[in-house]
Amino acid sequence: MNNNTYLSLGPFQGITDMVFRNTFKRHFGGIDKYYTPFFTGIRTEHSKSLRTNEIDPKCNDVSTLTPQILSSDANEIVRFAKQCKELGYNEINLNMGCPFPRVANKRHGCGLMPYPDLVNQILDSVFANTDILFSVKCRLGHYSPDEIIPMIRVFNRYPLSELVIHPRTGKQMYTGEADVECFKALITSIKAPLVYNGDIVSVESFKRIIEEVKPVSSFMLGRGLLSNPFLAEEIRGIDTGNRRSRLQAFVGELYNARLQQAGGSPKVIGRMKELWSYLMNSFAEPQHVWRKIKKLNALNEYEDAVRIIFEEEEMR
Repeated sequence: MNNNTYLSLGPFQGITDMVFRNTFKRHFGGIDKYYTPFFTGIRTEHSKSLRTNEIDPKCNDVSTLTPQILSSDANEIVRFAKQCKELGYNEINLNMGCPFPRVANKRHGCGLMPYPDLVNQILDSVFANTDILFSVKCRLGHYSPDEIIPMIRVFNRYPLSELVIHPRTGKQMYTGEADVECFKALITSIKAPLVYNGDIVSVESFKRIIEEVKPVSSFMLGRGLLSNPFLAEEIRGIDTGNRRSRLQAFVGELYNARLQQAGGSPKVIGRMKELWSYLMNSFAEPQHVWRKIKKLNALNEYEDAVRIIFEEEEMR
């Protein structure tokens, strides 16, 4: 792998919060940069939602974390940018990629992709009123991959710190294959530093994609890393050691941290299930693992199931 390759972990609402990120960093290597799951509702100059551990510099490494916002309101984005800078952050990211209909139908996330004039107004206001680094994460479009073409003309008017492109449309959600050929065709027309995101699920898929999208050297990992937390280390050629004990230690510490955060509430099981819906793929028989987890509601049942999984299930 090229020594200049840069790897980031994409944001997942409900999973990659502060507790997850900090626990992950203690157990696994290979990731250069993290993003917060998106913030919304930044309605005041001292927004309550920005006074939490999720973004508190005492609880986060501001040098490797980029806060993300989901919004189509330029004033809200500017407020977010200014407050993040006051907290010590160097960059914020605008989410123009979220494909879920309840988001996109409100012209948020990838729902912004059909509206280049609106995005131009937003970026014009942001760059006129802030001096923090500003990046965008987007898809090829909401309804059509052609929506990216006029949007690139907008993006090229502004000094974006990076542009992350997931080469699917919003309507595709996560079905089908990421359109690497379409991404490749866009490379020479984009001025901003470009980041590829999508379907990097193994060392083999990474090697294939990195060859196809040269000279791009920055990659955002997502579902592939949640399914296999060793993926960034594997890509970098780092010895992963005793995978079973390392993964078990990570899952255990994350569970205990969530349990402490929630005051012992069983609701943490729901949070852990979200992760296990991906993590089951670290095992030879994912559905067998998932059946042990998916219907549990009691803490002791969850703890017993996880212990049995790591004692009995074969890892990939």
